[in-house]
Amino acid sequence: MALTDFSSVRLLIVGDVMLDRYWFGDVTRISPEAPVPVVKIERCEERPGGAANVARNAAALGARVALLSLVGQDEAGESLACLLRDGGIDASLHVDATVSTTVKLRVLGRQQQLLRIDFEDRPSREVLRAKLGDFTRRVSDCDAVVFSDYGKGGLTHIDEMIRLARAAGKTVLVDPKGDDYSAYAGATLITPNLSEMREVVGRWKDDAELERKAAELRNRLNLAALLVTRSEEGMSLFLPERAIHEKSVAREVFDVSGAGDTVIATLAVMLAHGADWARAIHVANVAAGIVVGKLGTAVVTRDELAAALD
Repeated sequence: MALTDFSSVRLLIVGDVMLDRYWFGDVTRISPEAPVPVVKIERCEERPGGAANVARNAAALGARVALLSLVGQDEAGESLACLLRDGGIDASLHVDATVSTTVKLRVLGRQQQLLRIDFEDRPSREVLRAKLGDFTRRVSDCDAVVFSDYGKGGLTHIDEMIRLARAAGKTVLVDPKGDDYSAYAGATLITPNLSEMREVVGRWKDDAELERKAAELRNRLNLAALLVTRSEEGMSLFLPERAIHEKSVAREVFDVSGAGDTVIATLAVMLAHGADWARAIHVANVAAGIVVGKLGTAVVTRDELAAALD
């Protein structure tokens, strides 16, 4: 089945944004000061991360994307805003002068990650409340809402935002974080990975027990569906009447960072366009297989996805 045109799809992405910085270099010696490699930096790259990467993936598929988040009053926040503007994303980034924009700095030598340094703060209540007001104004202008929770504090009012989105008749997808999912109650779909699922429901001995635990969680949170991404085992979608399993399609795994962003962005675009669950999860699984073959936080374009599906 050919991949359709998504230019009519309107998504609202809400969550924790960050700036992903990459320093690439060569390693030829060990430091005389400590037993660590010395990296001679040769080039640097910056990419939108977190919820901004979700937005970028949806835009790469051709959807019209609005992003709602917050940043610090700093150079990293300005850089992130420029990247999003260049990517054709309608970004509403509330500025909190009391915090620094979240930055993940990765140092790579010969294409291998040697070190990651994180810079982050918790946002203030005033900025969070202003963001909630902005959400209330924007939610009516979209087909679906995606919440990308990276645990940085930007989704303090997610339970209220989910209630508002569902009251407006919107499909709501959540990429969750932490061991308490009660704030996500009422969403259409949540997308934990294996380790995140274990944090919430505990371990399971086989697929039958996983399906039972998934059903219990889905019922407790009043979800339409629950998707568990299972790395090299693919992904499993748990619906009230059945489970749909998709095998991994990655030809070569280079980097899994940001793969969850690609999955939820693709699912949101497909569902907002009217695809059924089986078609949506299949296309999202193929997209994940493409993006893990790329370095760092990356996107899958509509042309790449169409070629892979063909």
